[in-house]
Amino acid sequence: MDTRYWIGVVSQSHVERGVAGGFAQLCHGKCAPLRRMNVGDWLVYYSPKTDMTDGEPLQMFTAIGQVVGESAYEYEMSPKFIPFRRDIVYAACKPAAIQPLLPRLSFIHDVKRWGYPFRSGHFEMTKADFDLIAQQMEVHHAE
Repeated sequence: MDTRYWIGVVSQSHVERGVAGGFAQLCHGKCAPLRRMNVGDWLVYYSPKTDMTDGEPLQMFTAIGQVVGESAYEYEMSPKFIPFRRDIVYAACKPAAIQPLLPRLSFIHDVKRWGYPFRSGHFEMTKADFDLIAQQMEVHHAE
């Protein structure tokens, strides 16, 4: 199966939890985005804000990792919130601002309305887009 490349839209504080725990959690804990990914696929997190509710604007790619978990699984964060997760091995990287990349990313069709693709919370990108983002994040092991 060919490697695929994904973007997940998650606040920076939640990204940091996922990186520390070695998992991905997307779209408020939904399973469907995690099921679309396969072992060996790459996930790049884009963080529009520092925190989900009261965060400051950030607009940066904040983490990058490769899917290693065979399937999504439920994880009880509280009795009323049991989201789905997927195991990820994260690469060392530096956050990268999206603004300088906008004219070069193929999924940005209108630079004035560049945020539109991110509204879905999870989408596939091309290998060329992934390579550009990984380069900006100073990831040297992403292939």
